[in-house]
Amino acid sequence: MSGAAPRPEVQAAALPPSGLPGLDPAWSRRVPAADGAGRPVVHHVLDTADVLAAAGVEPVGTILAVHGNPTWSYLWRHVVQGSIDRARAGEPAWRVVAVDQLEMGWSARTGVVRHVADRVQDLGALTDLLDLGPRVVALGHDWGGVVVSGWALAHRDVLAGLVLTNTAVDGHAALPAALKAALGAAAFGTETTTAFLDTTLAIAYPPLDRRVRSAFRSPYRGAVRRAGIRDFVADIPATPSHPSSAAVDAIADGLASLEVPALLLWGPRDPVFQERYLHDLMRRLPHAGVHRFEGAGHLLPEDADVAGAVLDWVAAPTPARGAAGSTAPAPYRPLWAEVEARAEDDAPALVELGDRARTVTWRRLGSRVRELAAGLHAVGVRPGDRVSLLVPPGADLLAAAFACLRIGATIVVADAGLGVQGLTRAVKGARPDWVIGVPTALAAARALGWPGVRIAPTGLSRAARVALGVRHTLPELARLGAGRPLPEAPAGDALAAILFTSGSTGPAKGVRYTQARLAAVRDAITAQYDLGRDSAIVAGFAPFVLFGPAFGCRTIVPYMDVTSPATLTAEALGAAVRAIDADAVFLSPAALANVLATAGDPAVFDGVRLVLTVGAPVGAPLLARAHEVLRHAALRTPYGMTECLLVADGSPEGDPDARDGVCVGAPVAGVRVRVAPLGDDGVPAHRTTTDAGITGEIQVHAPHMLAGYDRLWRTDAAARAGTADEEWHRTGDVGHLDAAGRLWIEGRLPHVVTTPDGAVTPVGVELAAERAVARVRVGQATGRAAAVGVGPVGTQQLVVVLEGAEGPLADPAVAEAVRAEVGRPVAAVLAVPALPTDIRHNAKIDRTRMAAWATSVLRGDRVGAP
Repeated sequence: MSGAAPRPEVQAAALPPSGLPGLDPAWSRRVPAADGAGRPVVHHVLDTADVLAAAGVEPVGTILAVHGNPTWSYLWRHVVQGSIDRARAGEPAWRVVAVDQLEMGWSARTGVVRHVADRVQDLGALTDLLDLGPRVVALGHDWGGVVVSGWALAHRDVLAGLVLTNTAVDGHAALPAALKAALGAAAFGTETTTAFLDTTLAIAYPPLDRRVRSAFRSPYRGAVRRAGIRDFVADIPATPSHPSSAAVDAIADGLASLEVPALLLWGPRDPVFQERYLHDLMRRLPHAGVHRFEGAGHLLPEDADVAGAVLDWVAAPTPARGAAGSTAPAPYRPLWAEVEARAEDDAPALVELGDRARTVTWRRLGSRVRELAAGLHAVGVRPGDRVSLLVPPGADLLAAAFACLRIGATIVVADAGLGVQGLTRAVKGARPDWVIGVPTALAAARALGWPGVRIAPTGLSRAARVALGVRHTLPELARLGAGRPLPEAPAGDALAAILFTSGSTGPAKGVRYTQARLAAVRDAITAQYDLGRDSAIVAGFAPFVLFGPAFGCRTIVPYMDVTSPATLTAEALGAAVRAIDADAVFLSPAALANVLATAGDPAVFDGVRLVLTVGAPVGAPLLARAHEVLRHAALRTPYGMTECLLVADGSPEGDPDARDGVCVGAPVAGVRVRVAPLGDDGVPAHRTTTDAGITGEIQVHAPHMLAGYDRLWRTDAAARAGTADEEWHRTGDVGHLDAAGRLWIEGRLPHVVTTPDGAVTPVGVELAAERAVARVRVGQATGRAAAVGVGPVGTQQLVVVLEGAEGPLADPAVAEAVRAEVGRPVAAVLAVPALPTDIRHNAKIDRTRMAAWATSVLRGDRVGAP
């Protein structure tokens, strides 16, 4: 034992006081044992063995949970309670043993200074007595993660899995400022006063309840009981000569040899164990599932549902290292294939209009892609490296994206519509190795600490390069790559892209696509709409700047801000159509609406045979106007999402009297659709159906759907349905199939209103309200409607919010017409000048925000903008 001789700060182990919130005294026990050096000690532990035995339940395994500094086993109370609840519900039972480390919590104060190696041995001596069984999942937080990892390495014979959360094993990384401050405070901040304890408890998001804070403090009242906090901080191996440095290094090295399933749970707002420590763990445990809880911090088990994640995971863990099969991936035609095939073609591939108007031929595009690919490889970009593309849609983005894909790098795409905060979350979450960005993006990267080696798309002055921290430019890389050979092309199962969602229903999520699945997206779209070398498209929606040339189409970017679709005018669209004789146009509903609002002579669009609006449903009034302006075009409103870009398609003109959603057509070739029926509580059933007229959550199966969510293990697990051999994706959308097999969209699952009479989906209500307003205000401009629920789940009241008028109460005549048309109880009809929408599409109404605003109005709060 490396500890010094015992000091006078000795106190016996005790049981926690009764009445601590969330802690059942029946879980607590004192366990007489020996420490790692053989000295008699007494531990306090939380143990569910007796509770399970009393219920007649045999556990299938044990979760061994170890806290860090300055917490105690109370940190794991939700895991304990959750495991009991699931066992009582008939699910496989897991025993939970949550220990208080010696000198901590309610375990004995022995006066011994304990280093990391001592604590690992102490834990082993305790578990030898507890008979954990042959299947143990080790769970640790903070420095408890280091200790339990050391235990795991020493107990491989019983180790079934490892779960780590906000911890670190990289003893050679520079210490974060928070840990430096703690070391600098020494005994005064950690033992003499409660400063370190108070600071740790203060960095919970949201703040801890007063009673919970008091419970965490309860074992640390008095300096004698805080000696362990002091010693734990002092045991941080800040230098290679530190007594615990060798032990931490051995644990860090040992993790790379673990082959059991692993899970890493993380709170990104942690000022102590920052995300670099997560990525170090990911490097050591490359097979681990990862889930980042956006908005959560260091005290992750308090900030987020760690208990649910852990218990879900032990029921269906990520595969062990090497468990994936070795089947050779199927051949595929890569996304850049058309660019390679037309490398000698001088016809236009991409045309940009606007301030930097230019035309790029297929020959020039092909050579640029080859040069950039070789140049990127020459400076160190390797297969699997992540490259964040922060470049506006256009030729630079297209060439950089294809070059990265060609050498097996993974492109990370998050549009500027997420805003600085959203982009920061996305970029830090994906943690790219390289960033290709315009100067404004690179300035943000430097100021906000976005990771990645920085590359500018154009030449910069020396001063600008230094200020932005730019290492390379695309022109330099193209010159460097000229004449160099290219590496072998990536296999179809290699990760190709992480595409971030719009963030319209919560923090934007990174959606993973392999090379083959990304290519399958191209194939699905070209087959459905007969697109190819004879086609010319206007890319008024950002993704099609990349996909247009991948289709083999002549592609033009109109004069607009592609990240703000509503800026597209009829004049700009007409100019783009004329410039390349376009026969197909890709737009968002907001872009289409502005084109129609600014349209003059429709003859300019007579050559357009196809108009696709993507991103959100299109209402009947907009479609009627579109037929007048785009009079020779087939109007299509395909249904899809970032996770599966094309699901269903058909003529958008459904039953004009339909009251329950928007028809998006039949599933396209290769796609299967089913629904999980909604209960009255708005929760989808486990069973699924393809029967007509049953509303439920929409599930899809397609060769071109996502390969998973990035570093969102729990989100990914929740979105998966079916089996490993036939995976289905739960879309989070609600709708139904009709007798003809067409799909109707009725809204989003989180927006379902759970009234006393059952679940109400929003889209049908909104369409009815819009029809009513149009009848009352004949000849006047009318806006959209939002249907939201106010009140507790199960007793919510339906509220309709109308756009286009001052409020908060709608005109009485309008409100009466809305109630009559909706045909079900409406508690209130409110009005706002404009409904908030997402930025990417300018079309998806933020119903969650409107529900909060409506609640505030009906509560009598001061009325502000939603």
